[in-house]
Amino acid sequence: MYKDLGVYKTVLDNLQECIYFVDIKRKIFFWNKEAERVTGFKAEEVVNSYCYDNILQHVDEQGTKLCINGCPLEKTLEDGKQRETIVYLYHKKGHRVAVLIRTLPIYQNEKIVGAVETFSDDFEHIRMRREIDRLHVLAMYDQLTDLPNRRYIDSYLEHAFKDYQSLGIGFGVLMMDIDHFGNFNNNYGHDVGDEVLKMLSKTVENALRQNDFVGRWGGEEFMVILKDISLENLKRVAEKIRILVENSFLKKEKHILKVTISIGGTLIKERDTIESVPKRADDALYVSKDSGRNCVTIQN
Repeated sequence: MYKDLGVYKTVLDNLQECIYFVDIKRKIFFWNKEAERVTGFKAEEVVNSYCYDNILQHVDEQGTKLCINGCPLEKTLEDGKQRETIVYLYHKKGHRVAVLIRTLPIYQNEKIVGAVETFSDDFEHIRMRREIDRLHVLAMYDQLTDLPNRRYIDSYLEHAFKDYQSLGIGFGVLMMDIDHFGNFNNNYGHDVGDEVLKMLSKTVENALRQNDFVGRWGGEEFMVILKDISLENLKRVAEKIRILVENSFLKKEKHILKVTISIGGTLIKERDTIESVPKRADDALYVSKDSGRNCVTIQN
């Protein structure tokens, strides 16, 4: 890997983007001319050191020291996923420089043997990326709960459906609704109702696996999408969520405020359409409502 890099050194040194390479142990073995310009550190000062030596001392907007805790390059070495984020690196003269970094894995014989980080101080690019990220959050996330909104849910559901058609990866859908939420708002006010929605969203998030998906469908309704799950486990997860919500509460002065939820669920089937799966889960939800609420109904 190191010998092959020498062939391209002239090209890499003349790129208008900073770039450096690390091996699997995060030892830096290449540092190009643009990286020297943006950071103030010459290649001979950096090469053969380790990125966790914290030379650039990357921090985010909260001041988190990413080279020590949360290094994107280290994560890419672990899982092979590409990453992109804005960080503030330490310049040799002492000031901070905003850069947009990207990390990519290096493979050899289908095994990760190193990684590359590119970064740029193109402020216009960074500003535009920040604006794109901001607009993406506004467009795709619910502003109250920070959960994906209906638009995001529809997009995720579409991708899950395509994965089922092309790869045979099944998924389950849970629809859930807060019981008598209108009465709760009337009794305690919408501000307290908003706190309940936040409490419920966090409870549901913490009940799920890392790769599971939950979004706010609208009002007091939420949808959970769980890939590659059996009917038995779908019901188990639904019951877990129901129980955890039932045991969550807010303290308001001398009052303990609680809500319950009704849940309906189903698994995708061979003849399903993208509309029929959430519709069947919603029908199951109303069976739970008609059965006294605070219960789970799973339709096969």
